[in-house]
Amino acid sequence: MATTSTTGSTLLQPLSDAVRLPIDQVNFVACQLFALLAAVGFRTYLHSSETSSFIRHVVATLLGLYLAVFCFGWYALHFLVQSGISYGIMILMGMEHMHRYCFVFALGYLIVCQITRVYIFDYGQYSADFSGPMMIITQKITSLAYEIHDGMFRKDEDLTPSQRDLAVRRMPSLLEYLSYNCNFMGVLAGPLCSYKDYITFIEGRSYRGTPPGADGRAGPPCGAAEPSPNAAVVQKLVVCGLSLLVHLTVSNALPVEYNIDEHFRATASWPTKALYLYVSLLAARPKYYFAWTLADAINNAAGFGFRGFDRHGEARWDLISNLRIRQIEGSTSFKMFLDNWNIQTALWLKRVCYERTTWSPTIQTFVLSAIWHGVYPGYYLTFLTGVLMTLAARAMRSNFRHHFVGSPPLKLLYDALTWAATQIAVSYTVVPFVLLSVKPSFAFYSSWYYCLHIAAILVLLLFPVKKTQRGKDPHRHRRLSGSKSSDENSLGQNSFPTTNNVCNQGPASADRHASSGKE
Repeated sequence: MATTSTTGSTLLQPLSDAVRLPIDQVNFVACQLFALLAAVGFRTYLHSSETSSFIRHVVATLLGLYLAVFCFGWYALHFLVQSGISYGIMILMGMEHMHRYCFVFALGYLIVCQITRVYIFDYGQYSADFSGPMMIITQKITSLAYEIHDGMFRKDEDLTPSQRDLAVRRMPSLLEYLSYNCNFMGVLAGPLCSYKDYITFIEGRSYRGTPPGADGRAGPPCGAAEPSPNAAVVQKLVVCGLSLLVHLTVSNALPVEYNIDEHFRATASWPTKALYLYVSLLAARPKYYFAWTLADAINNAAGFGFRGFDRHGEARWDLISNLRIRQIEGSTSFKMFLDNWNIQTALWLKRVCYERTTWSPTIQTFVLSAIWHGVYPGYYLTFLTGVLMTLAARAMRSNFRHHFVGSPPLKLLYDALTWAATQIAVSYTVVPFVLLSVKPSFAFYSSWYYCLHIAAILVLLLFPVKKTQRGKDPHRHRRLSGSKSSDENSLGQNSFPTTNNVCNQGPASADRHASSGKE
């Protein structure tokens, strides 16, 4: 394990030496564990029923800035500079265009920081770095800018149901804004949440009037005791422990780099190459499972993340969850994998790019995703390949799936084949994301003779995506028919809006919330 320097605290250097991990990684994990304990105290001693929103904002912000300084030292100033200038743009620029100015500045500032970190300081390091939290802050800044634009400039009839639910009708105060961007629950690892959901949590309105269960039965009555997140937190911490154990044991034994080992490429059979490709990328995922699940548990421990009740009346704590492991590992389509991996980023891309573009939304969304992730060439190779794979998978599904769904045995065969194809295609696509550089990435693809690239192109030439009766892309048609379902339902997320008090609404409004929760 390579040693790294840090601009953050060196208080835990003895622990870093003992566990033989870089000091910045040790600082990150220690701060997240501290945030977990702080979250429990925040929910217990600063509960919204006993503490003003002002105090909750102040404490959440100060703790977040402290953790940022502990991990990154003076680099944490970038968080305040990016947030502060963006807030100034929101205040000074007109409502008509300020969302675009904020988007360009926040993303541009992030790119500059990524370029300096990668090409000046520590190219190729996998350790924690200050641009990681800035990626989440960039999402929050741009999301909020669009939500303010939707709520304070656009007409309600021009908004989709999702945009209408998330629209912000007044300019946040500076304290509210900084609390949203830099609170201790999400400053280091996120995940992204909507501004209205965060304010609803701070003000203690998350539990008032939860919608009916998914099967239409009423949830717990208004005024009932708020649900406890303890069971959800414990469950997620167990997942964190198992993921960390796998990462520290199996991941090192199955390095992705071995896919381009000269001896392996020369001697391994095709089935062996395919099997190792799959298991090596499978072993690379637990570190993400650990970081994202721990971040989710921290928010839940503070009382944030409640999304209503399921059909059995059980509380759901997945409002801001970033992944669904079972669906990821059991994915039978490229889209299914993407929809369950880094969920909040997928929602961000959908809200600020995919549903707002007028041409090539898939290509633009993948390009934005690549730019947001960073400046390593491997990222762009992955996302450009991802465009091909997504379009090809969409064409195959459109042309062949209906032949198999009528018979259970054929459907089972179809699911088995598409699972295997999806796992290999995803692994093939993301190898450059792990290898980072151009030369090793092309070495891998050339060892596979670019076979999946060629196959995807042939599929697109031979099997175009079928059009709807209106002659439109079915995915675009689904986006435009927002009166029937919101965009989050296509991802299975956020189907219980938490920003409205259903108890105090009329029947029509309550019914709309209930129907939006059906999956």
